[in-house]
Amino acid sequence: MRSPLLSATLSVLLVCMIGWLLVVGRSLLLPFVIALIVWYMINALSRAFQTVPIGPWRMPGFVAFALSLLTIFAVGTFVLDIVTANLSQLAQDAPTYQKRLETLFSQLSGRFHLNDPIELKDFLPDSVVPRMVTAGASLVTTIAGSASLVFIYVLFLVFEQSTFDRKFERLFPTPEQAQSAFAMRAEINRSIMHYFSIKTAVSVATGVLTSLVLTAVGLPYAALFGFIAFLLNYIPTIGSLISVIFPSLLALVYYDSLGPFLAIASGLGAIQFSIGNFIEPRLMGANLNLSGLVIMLSLAFWGAIWGVVGMVLCVPLTVMIVIVCARFEGSRPIAVLLSQTGDVGVPHPAK
Repeated sequence: MRSPLLSATLSVLLVCMIGWLLVVGRSLLLPFVIALIVWYMINALSRAFQTVPIGPWRMPGFVAFALSLLTIFAVGTFVLDIVTANLSQLAQDAPTYQKRLETLFSQLSGRFHLNDPIELKDFLPDSVVPRMVTAGASLVTTIAGSASLVFIYVLFLVFEQSTFDRKFERLFPTPEQAQSAFAMRAEINRSIMHYFSIKTAVSVATGVLTSLVLTAVGLPYAALFGFIAFLLNYIPTIGSLISVIFPSLLALVYYDSLGPFLAIASGLGAIQFSIGNFIEPRLMGANLNLSGLVIMLSLAFWGAIWGVVGMVLCVPLTVMIVIVCARFEGSRPIAVLLSQTGDVGVPHPAK
């Protein structure tokens, strides 16, 4: 009989090996992961289109699927064009904003009669603002460059998705095991669909409200900051904070007075606070059953492995781990530790 120490050692080695493979294969895996997300969104939108009544009829499946495919790629292209144009303009204006920020620090030092004046390099390295903006533009360019590869992956997933269930069923030696695996997949799909549908709706509302506030105040790049707020809202906790800091800092150097800065900071802060603490928890409920500490740890872990994409996917990936571990007696303690309440259901007996 295998000793508990040997089992624990092998488990740790397996986790380390998987983590190493995820890091090494990042350039290969990330486009495929993004393609899986797009494919999942296409199918989810297709099912939503089929539920919309058209008089006494429903939209046929193939029409709904084609419409969802066109919608996803049209929206993606439109958003990418807007973000690229705004980032290019912001990259050109970044040196001017950095000089204004240095002037602001100089004025504050003179007002408070500081012997050692405050300088931007005390907080940030030299030329960090242009480099950050350039890095953002490079990221968008990289995404656009890999879009063709993602598109190819999505096409192959679409063409072969009719065979997925048959292949999945034949992975298991008995119908009982196959049925249990299908039930687990359905549970994972239900939890992830619940999370992404609510999170996407809330993120869209956050992005639109952010753009409206910035447009009302007159800050440039409102569409860009709205998209950033939409994207960062998928990142737990720190995403909402960052989406408030960026436009607030720009307002600090763009305007000559503190009024617009205070209006933007308070307005965006109120949006993030009300949505993040009242609206989203009420809509999300306790469906995910994840500990807050676990969410922060998974945010750091997946962010270190896959960057921003990992931060966006940290909650769904952790939900999948909890659901899978809860189905087996040997891994059930892991699911209990990762959960919020400790109630992860009854494990299925191993067969």
